[in-house]
This record gives sequence, C-alpha cells and structure tokens, in this order.
Amino acid sequence: MTASPELDAPRQASPELLRSAFRRHAAGVAVITAAGDRPVGFTATSLNSVAAEPPLISFGVGTSSSSWPVLAEAEHVGVHILGEHQQELAATFARSGADRFGPSTYWSSGPEGVPVLGGVLAWLVCRVVARVPAGDHRIVIAQAVTGDPAGVGRPLIYHQGRFNALRD
Repeated sequence: MTASPELDAPRQASPELLRSAFRRHAAGVAVITAAGDRPVGFTATSLNSVAAEPPLISFGVGTSSSSWPVLAEAEHVGVHILGEHQQELAATFARSGADRFGPSTYWSSGPEGVPVLGGVLAWLVCRVVARVPAGDHRIVIAQAVTGDPAGVGRPLIYHQGRFNALRD
C-alpha cells in the first residue's frame, strides 16, 4: 500500500460545498431555448448525452429561473453547443434580466418554432419526454428530432466560475 497525502477534514454537505467542488469540474457550455409567448433561453453547463438509441439529452433548469414557466410547458427545446468565440453570448443568456433575444443575438425561428441561435458549433431541436423533480431544479430529458452539427470552431468551457477556451 502506498502512502497518500493527508486529506483535509471533510466538510458537511451544503450548497457551498457542491458549488466549490463543481468549480473544479470543467463543463461544456450550451444555451437552451424554447418558444412561448416570447422566446426564452438560458446558459447551461449541465447538458448531457443520455442515450444514442433513441437519441436523448438531459439538462437541469432551476424552477426559479425566468425561463422555467415556458420550459415547464414547452413540447420542444433548442440545444445549442457554444464555441469559444461565444463567451459574450453565454454571458448574456446567463445574466438575469438581460435582453437575451435582442439585436446583439443572431437567431431565427427554427423547426417546431424553437428559437435557433446562429454561429454555434452544433444545435438540436428536441422533443421533451420528461421533467424530473430534483430539489429546486427539474431535469429535462428530451429526444433529438433534428439539428445541425456543422459549426466550425472549438468549444467554450466553464471552469472556476469563468468561461474559458481550450489550450493547445
């Protein structure tokens, strides 16, 4: 048995412990959109591929989010994988009260009426199949129905509380 470095005293589980631990976890950055009386969207680092057959994805959304009332009813959502050149777009969709679909955001109404953002690395339109309660969030599971993976560039990542690019 090899000796291991001394461990710090563990801390009790809390929201701050979880946030501190996940600041060390690099995650891809996506924007989730949906259409309602007005388009809504938010920046997500919780996007996951769930299954290839059928093609399922998941993401978490806070029930206190301004986007939640529309997402709670939406039949379809847009999933957009952001490139390293889209830090400002990610920040706009993460900022509370921001005009997310204003003049600085290039978007159009896509399949199923879902807002589709331009210039992204890839986008999908997905049919919502489940909304699973998870604390103060919901885990949305959705099946891809159409999309385009042909964007060019490198992914935007989120680490240590900041948007970052991959290093060579």
